[in-house]
Amino acid sequence: MVTVTAAPGTLGAVTVAAVSNQINDFNASIVQEFREHAGQVGGMFEGVPMLLLHNTGAKSGTPRINPLAYRAVGDAWAVFGSFGGAPVHPAWYFNVLADPDVEIEVGTETVPVRARVTTGDEREAIWSAQKRDRSTFADYEAKTDREIPVVLLERR
Repeated sequence: MVTVTAAPGTLGAVTVAAVSNQINDFNASIVQEFREHAGQVGGMFEGVPMLLLHNTGAKSGTPRINPLAYRAVGDAWAVFGSFGGAPVHPAWYFNVLADPDVEIEVGTETVPVRARVTTGDEREAIWSAQKRDRSTFADYEAKTDREIPVVLLERR
């Protein structure tokens, strides 16, 4: 990771840009592997159900593709705004709030879906099952004070 010391009282835009570039490069390699292997990804994501979320930047209007772990929920897919336990929600979360009609790639299929943020008992049931089956999500929750969003992607 690139670390740049920011002047006191500043956010450190250079650091944010450097980290953002690293994330984009990492995601691009996952997207490539996903497509080359019909939706399967190896390495640290071996055996983790993955999808590619196509969304549009809420501020930039730029098309984005985010590889995300998912959990099947009936005929829908639940994704999680964990952002590795960061103190803020990931950008894709704000993008789907601004425009919930998105597409996903699952395996070799592209599916038009509508994103819906879950709440209450529905959220808790999905989130608890995900933490039980994938302990890294419990680790992410322990790292942050925010409630990690559970977003349901339902076929349009």
